[in-house]
Amino acid sequence: MPLHQKKGIRSILAHSQRMCRILISLHLSRRHQVTDKDKLDLVHRDAIHVERVRKEQRHQKLHTEFSINPHRKLHVLPDKPMCRRTTEEIPEDEDFIKAFRKAHEVPTKKYSMPLTESQEIGWMSTPLVPESRQDTRFNFFRFMTDVTKHHEFGQRTQN
Repeated sequence: MPLHQKKGIRSILAHSQRMCRILISLHLSRRHQVTDKDKLDLVHRDAIHVERVRKEQRHQKLHTEFSINPHRKLHVLPDKPMCRRTTEEIPEDEDFIKAFRKAHEVPTKKYSMPLTESQEIGWMSTPLVPESRQDTRFNFFRFMTDVTKHHEFGQRTQN
């Protein structure tokens, strides 16, 4: 590594060490300020609390619609065997059923192209050569040779 690059690395390290010292000193001074806030009287604390609650209410959203996440596994539990309660009839939600089926499809049917690098391997999984039992390039059947006949004869005589 050239000398001017080594000096650059050393200056970067020295600069980062200085920044760490500055951040630590700021953190310590802020901690000291927190103890000063504890000395606020009851009126100021209440005003801060009211302001915080109003801010939370301004940004809060009320969600009234509930739907089950179709991407998570759904465990349906049956009622207890001795329960006398009648089962409820729940209407089927077609949108949820479509989303559920879409979520559980094979990625090649869901998407037209692979989304990740690992999906690229094996995306085109159809064989290049059609399978045939008569094709001897891919099917290696057992053949009887002199060696296998001798071995088979030896096993028969041992038993």
